[in-house]
Amino acid sequence: MLLARFLGAVTIAFSVAIIARPRLMADPSGHTAPNGRVPHDVRLLMYAIGVRDMALGALMLGAPNPPAMRAALAARVASDLGDLVVFGTRLPRPGQRLKVGTAAGGWAAVCAWSLRRIPAGATTPEPRRARRLRRR
Repeated sequence: MLLARFLGAVTIAFSVAIIARPRLMADPSGHTAPNGRVPHDVRLLMYAIGVRDMALGALMLGAPNPPAMRAALAARVASDLGDLVVFGTRLPRPGQRLKVGTAAGGWAAVCAWSLRRIPAGATTPEPRRARRLRRR
Protein backbone atom coordinates (compact mmCIF):
# COMPACT_ATOMS: atom_id res chain seq x y z
CA MET A 1 0.00 0.00 0.00
CA LEU A 2 3.07 2.20 0.01
CA LEU A 3 2.56 3.35 -3.60
CA ALA A 4 -1.05 4.33 -2.91
CA ARG A 5 0.02 6.27 0.22
CA PHE A 6 2.70 8.04 -1.83
CA LEU A 7 0.08 8.96 -4.45
CA GLY A 8 -2.11 10.28 -1.63
CA ALA A 9 0.73 12.47 -0.33
CA VAL A 10 1.45 13.81 -3.83
CA THR A 11 -2.26 14.50 -4.28
CA ILE A 12 -2.33 16.51 -1.05
CA ALA A 13 0.78 18.47 -2.03
CA PHE A 14 -0.63 19.35 -5.46
CA SER A 15 -3.98 20.27 -3.90
CA VAL A 16 -2.28 22.67 -1.50
CA ALA A 17 -0.43 24.19 -4.46
CA ILE A 18 -3.68 24.66 -6.41
CA ILE A 19 -5.38 26.30 -3.44
CA ALA A 20 -2.39 28.58 -2.83
CA ARG A 21 -1.93 29.40 -6.54
CA PRO A 22 -5.08 28.67 -8.58
CA ARG A 23 -3.25 29.82 -11.69
CA LEU A 24 -1.33 26.50 -11.70
CA MET A 25 -4.52 24.84 -12.88
CA ALA A 26 -6.37 27.79 -14.41
CA ASP A 27 -3.62 28.64 -16.90
CA PRO A 28 -3.35 25.24 -18.69
CA SER A 29 -7.14 25.00 -18.91
CA GLY A 30 -7.46 28.48 -20.41
CA HIS A 31 -9.32 29.99 -17.48
CA THR A 32 -7.14 33.05 -16.97
CA ALA A 33 -8.09 36.56 -18.06
CA PRO A 34 -6.17 38.24 -20.91
CA ASN A 35 -4.05 40.03 -18.30
CA GLY A 36 -3.05 36.66 -16.78
CA ARG A 37 -5.16 36.99 -13.65
CA VAL A 38 -7.52 34.29 -12.44
CA PRO A 39 -11.12 35.60 -12.27
CA HIS A 40 -12.92 35.22 -8.94
CA ASP A 41 -15.41 32.59 -10.16
CA VAL A 42 -12.61 30.49 -11.67
CA ARG A 43 -10.61 30.87 -8.45
CA LEU A 44 -13.57 29.42 -6.53
CA LEU A 45 -13.71 26.44 -8.91
CA MET A 46 -9.98 25.80 -8.45
CA TYR A 47 -10.40 25.98 -4.66
CA ALA A 48 -13.22 23.43 -4.83
CA ILE A 49 -11.16 21.06 -6.98
CA GLY A 50 -8.21 21.48 -4.61
CA VAL A 51 -10.31 20.74 -1.53
CA ARG A 52 -11.91 17.70 -3.18
CA ASP A 53 -8.55 16.27 -4.18
CA MET A 54 -7.03 17.08 -0.78
CA ALA A 55 -9.79 15.07 0.91
CA LEU A 56 -9.21 12.14 -1.45
CA GLY A 57 -5.46 12.34 -0.87
CA ALA A 58 -6.01 12.29 2.90
CA LEU A 59 -8.18 9.19 2.56
CA MET A 60 -5.46 7.50 0.52
CA LEU A 61 -2.74 8.51 2.96
CA GLY A 62 -4.63 7.41 6.05
CA ALA A 63 -6.54 4.33 4.89
CA PRO A 64 -6.30 1.86 7.80
CA ASN A 65 -6.65 -1.34 5.76
CA PRO A 66 -6.79 -2.68 2.19
CA PRO A 67 -10.57 -2.37 1.75
CA ALA A 68 -10.47 1.28 2.84
CA MET A 69 -7.53 1.93 0.52
CA ARG A 70 -9.36 0.34 -2.41
CA ALA A 71 -12.37 2.55 -1.71
CA ALA A 72 -10.20 5.69 -1.50
CA LEU A 73 -8.41 4.83 -4.74
CA ALA A 74 -11.70 4.05 -6.49
CA ALA A 75 -13.03 7.47 -5.45
CA ARG A 76 -9.86 9.13 -6.74
CA VAL A 77 -10.08 7.27 -10.07
CA ALA A 78 -13.77 8.20 -10.42
CA SER A 79 -13.09 11.90 -9.80
CA ASP A 80 -10.19 11.92 -12.26
CA LEU A 81 -12.28 10.18 -14.90
CA GLY A 82 -14.98 12.79 -14.31
CA ASP A 83 -12.39 15.53 -14.85
CA LEU A 84 -11.22 13.77 -18.00
CA VAL A 85 -14.74 13.62 -19.43
CA VAL A 86 -15.72 17.18 -18.49
CA PHE A 87 -12.49 19.07 -19.13
CA GLY A 88 -11.32 16.77 -21.90
CA THR A 89 -14.46 17.40 -23.93
CA ARG A 90 -15.77 20.81 -22.85
CA LEU A 91 -12.79 23.16 -22.79
CA PRO A 92 -12.89 25.60 -25.72
CA ARG A 93 -9.58 24.80 -27.42
CA PRO A 94 -8.28 21.40 -28.57
CA GLY A 95 -4.86 22.02 -26.99
CA GLN A 96 -6.47 22.76 -23.63
CA ARG A 97 -8.68 19.69 -23.85
CA LEU A 98 -5.67 17.54 -24.68
CA LYS A 99 -3.44 18.97 -21.94
CA VAL A 100 -5.98 18.85 -19.11
CA GLY A 101 -7.57 15.60 -20.31
CA THR A 102 -4.19 13.89 -20.48
CA ALA A 103 -3.31 15.00 -16.95
CA ALA A 104 -6.64 13.80 -15.54
CA GLY A 105 -6.52 10.53 -17.49
CA GLY A 106 -2.92 9.96 -16.45
CA TRP A 107 -3.74 10.32 -12.76
CA ALA A 108 -6.76 8.04 -13.17
CA ALA A 109 -4.56 5.42 -14.85
CA VAL A 110 -1.79 5.58 -12.24
CA CYS A 111 -4.25 5.36 -9.35
CA ALA A 112 -6.14 2.51 -11.05
CA TRP A 113 -2.86 0.68 -11.64
CA SER A 114 -1.93 1.12 -7.97
CA LEU A 115 -5.14 -0.72 -7.05
CA ARG A 116 -3.43 -3.88 -8.30
CA ARG A 117 -0.75 -3.43 -5.64
CA ILE A 118 -3.23 -3.53 -2.74
CA PRO A 119 -3.29 -6.90 -0.93
CA ALA A 120 -6.36 -9.01 -1.65
CA GLY A 121 -8.85 -9.93 1.00
CA ALA A 122 -10.39 -7.99 3.79
CA THR A 123 -8.07 -7.57 6.72
CA THR A 124 -10.40 -5.68 8.98
CA PRO A 125 -10.16 -6.82 12.57
CA GLU A 126 -12.67 -9.35 13.79
CA PRO A 127 -15.33 -7.82 16.03
CA ARG A 128 -14.77 -8.54 19.68
CA ARG A 129 -17.26 -10.75 21.37
CA ALA A 130 -19.11 -9.16 24.20
CA ARG A 131 -18.06 -10.49 27.56
CA ARG A 132 -20.79 -11.85 29.69
CA LEU A 133 -21.05 -10.26 33.05
CA ARG A 134 -21.49 -12.70 35.87
CA ARG A 135 -23.95 -11.82 38.50
CA ARG A 136 -22.88 -12.74 41.97
